[in-house]
Amino acid sequence: MKLSIVIVNYNVKYYLEQCLDSVLKAIQNPDTEIFVVDNHSSDQSLEYLIPKFPTVHFIENQENVGFSRANNQAIEQACGDYILLLNPDTVLGENTLTNVCRFMDENKQVGAVGVKMLDGHGCFLPESKRGFPSPWNSFTKMSGLAKLFPRSKVFGGYHLRYLDENETHEVEVLAGAFMMLRKKTIEKSGSLDNSFFMYGEDIDLSYRIKQAGYSNFYFPEPIIHYKGESTKKDIRYVKHFYEAMLIFFKKHYPNSNGLYKWTIQMAIITTGFLAGVQKLLPWTKLFRTQHPQKEVVFNLQEMSYGELIDEMNRNRVKNTLFKIYHPDTGMIISGAGVSVI
Repeated sequence: MKLSIVIVNYNVKYYLEQCLDSVLKAIQNPDTEIFVVDNHSSDQSLEYLIPKFPTVHFIENQENVGFSRANNQAIEQACGDYILLLNPDTVLGENTLTNVCRFMDENKQVGAVGVKMLDGHGCFLPESKRGFPSPWNSFTKMSGLAKLFPRSKVFGGYHLRYLDENETHEVEVLAGAFMMLRKKTIEKSGSLDNSFFMYGEDIDLSYRIKQAGYSNFYFPEPIIHYKGESTKKDIRYVKHFYEAMLIFFKKHYPNSNGLYKWTIQMAIITTGFLAGVQKLLPWTKLFRTQHPQKEVVFNLQEMSYGELIDEMNRNRVKNTLFKIYHPDTGMIISGAGVSVI
């Protein structure tokens, strides 16, 4: 089998429905299988999706086992030469899978490849290509130096903004939202580390792929990856993120644990305090500059997923929210949520 696609779902059934629809339209090689692992969703995801997608292999968990463990459940069953880890809040173009598989076919030294991810506003997501969170890269990110000098090779090693987003590059870290791997790479490097419940598992896997003698590549094939703004302000998610960084650092940089642990703890406290202040004092948002937001709605009766992704990629207008209208369901889906006409 050529390709196995693995998607982990947790309470995002409408985004996952859109994702699966785009994936099925992107499958040009019939030698492909799709797994959806549901982490005990409470939104009746499986009852809603199973009848709609009879060719998809659904795995139902009785508890939320985390992102790593859920992916590994499907990886163990996967038969494809290539395995694609894919988030449920992504949208692929009709040629995405063909183009990425061709890149893997033509570059045998590549162990894993990631793509150019755009958010719901059409903006490039910097996590599409990253460097390892080494002590220096972590310091520049958390101190704000990386934000002050984003194009600097000295201070910008975390998000690698000095690398052109429209060109192919060998990089250190790929995002688990879209990561295509060779099965033999996983067999050598090992699957996702179950110690990571949420966040950090893609960084750890990228690190082990390099250790196994393969390279990670960024390939500028555009896709959509919606990201929930609320999770960035929720202390639980902040805590998960920085705890994941601490696990990674203890595992791969054991001689620097003391200083790094203190830095991580300070980051959790500071970010948590700011999130708490904003939650308790919502009026602080009034001091932010508000800009009118333009909305653009794409109708899938009139254009394909690939065409609308290309349109978003070409026309990045500040404060524009792109939405996708599904005439078969009457739903409009965007990074801001789901509505029904």
